[in-house]
Amino acid sequence: MTGIETVPGILGFAEFGLLAGCLCFFLPILVIVLIVVGMYNSLVSGRNHVRESWSGIDTELKRRYDLIPNLVETVRGYAKHEREVLERVTEARTRAVASTGSPASQAQDENALVGALKQLFAVVEGYPDLKASQNFLALQHQLTETEDRIQAARRFYNANVRDYNNRCQMFPTNLMAGMFKFEPAEFFEIESAVEREAPQVDLGGTGQG
Repeated sequence: MTGIETVPGILGFAEFGLLAGCLCFFLPILVIVLIVVGMYNSLVSGRNHVRESWSGIDTELKRRYDLIPNLVETVRGYAKHEREVLERVTEARTRAVASTGSPASQAQDENALVGALKQLFAVVEGYPDLKASQNFLALQHQLTETEDRIQAARRFYNANVRDYNNRCQMFPTNLMAGMFKFEPAEFFEIESAVEREAPQVDLGGTGQG
């Protein structure tokens, strides 16, 4: 009876050894799989953040496109002889609206539009009545707010591009990016159409007696 009773103990030890061997073999594989899945998901997440933040830029650019025709017509009412400048703004807006390429190519069209708008505001400086027009002032205020939104959306987008590109280019996620064809994203660099004036600071000491 004593010899028979020792058999289950021997079998249990063997099963335990087999289980431990399986764990030693499969556990590293499981860890590697989890790491690979985590890197892949981080690349997908970064790419989605870039796409979502680009939609914010697109929304604000469309808001500016909607303001420009009213701005041009208002200026035309006071500055009928500035036909060339007005046409340049209209043409630049048309090109920007039709631009659907990469962020870099769209930025080129947007900067052309910004340059045309700056010329328009330079023309406005020569028409005091236009500068004082309530309609023009309201449009200028709306455009300034829109430019602020565009620049905020641009900074947010570029921050997401930077983070995503770092993942695409830094080890070890760059191996995953190359394997699954994750391409680096392009930054979006545009100027502001409205130049803000620096605040005036009185250093004359007017408070001295």
